[in-house]
Amino acid sequence: MSSNPLQDKRAVVHGAGGAIGGAVARAFAAAGAKVFLAGRTRARLAAVAQAIAAGGGSAEVAVVDALDEEAMLRHAADVAGRAGGIDIAFNAVGVLHVQGVPLSALSLADYFLPVQTYTRSNFLTARAVAPHMAKAGGGVIISVSTPASRMTGPGYLGHAVACAGVEALTHHMAGELAAFNIRSMCIRSHAIPEAAAAGSHSREVFRPVAESMGMTVEEMLAAKPAGLLVKRLPSLDQLAGAAVFAASAHASAMTGAVLNLSGGVTLD
Repeated sequence: MSSNPLQDKRAVVHGAGGAIGGAVARAFAAAGAKVFLAGRTRARLAAVAQAIAAGGGSAEVAVVDALDEEAMLRHAADVAGRAGGIDIAFNAVGVLHVQGVPLSALSLADYFLPVQTYTRSNFLTARAVAPHMAKAGGGVIISVSTPASRMTGPGYLGHAVACAGVEALTHHMAGELAAFNIRSMCIRSHAIPEAAAAGSHSREVFRPVAESMGMTVEEMLAAKPAGLLVKRLPSLDQLAGAAVFAASAHASAMTGAVLNLSGGVTLD
C-alpha cells in the first residue's frame, strides 16, 4: 500500500471523539485525507483535530448528533458544499448499553437501546452521504461491528442483534448503492484493550461482565477469550489500518464485505 493511499480524499468520521473514531480519523489524515470530525463532545473532537494538525494533517470539527436525521443531512451537505464532495464516511458511534444481563432480567428498553442506536446511526450516515458520493462519482461507507453478530450466549442479546443488524445493513447497502459506484464495508473487531483504557464507553459496558467473573476489566481483556486463535486481541492501530485499506483503491474490488478482526473467534 502506498504511503498516501487516501491522498486528497474527503472523509467524514462520526464518533471521532472516541477511541476508535479518533484512531481512524488520525489514520485517514496520515494517509492523505482531509478529515471532517463529527461527534457530540467538542472538546474531544478538538483534541483529535489538534493531534491531526500536529502530524501535518487537515481536520475540521462539528458537533453533530448521529441519531438526528436533520442534523446529519445538514452536516453532510455542508461538508460536501465546502469540500466539493464526500469520498469516505466512517461510523464509530458508540453508546453505553447493558451487557451481562440474561433474557429473564433484561428489560425491553435495555434490549432495544443498542439495536436502535447502532442501526439508526449507520442508516443515517449512509442516507446523509450517499447523494453527495453519487454526485461525485462514488465513495465508500464503513461501519463497525463485533463478533457478537455471529456468536450465541447469554448476556449480550441487544448487542448481538445490533451488530448483526449493522452487518446486514452493510450487505444490503452494497447492492442498494452499487449503481452509484458506492461501496459498503464493515469492520468486525473483537474488544480492543487500548480503547477501554483510553476512556471508551466499552469499559463501563465490560465492567459488570468482568465483575461477574471476579476480575477487573483489565484482567478480563488480558485473558485470552474463548475461541481466540491468535495471540492477542486487536489494537487500535490494526483497526485503523483496516479502515484505511477498506477506504482505499486497494479495496476497490470489495463491497458488502466484513473485514474480520475477531482474532478467529468468528470464521467466515
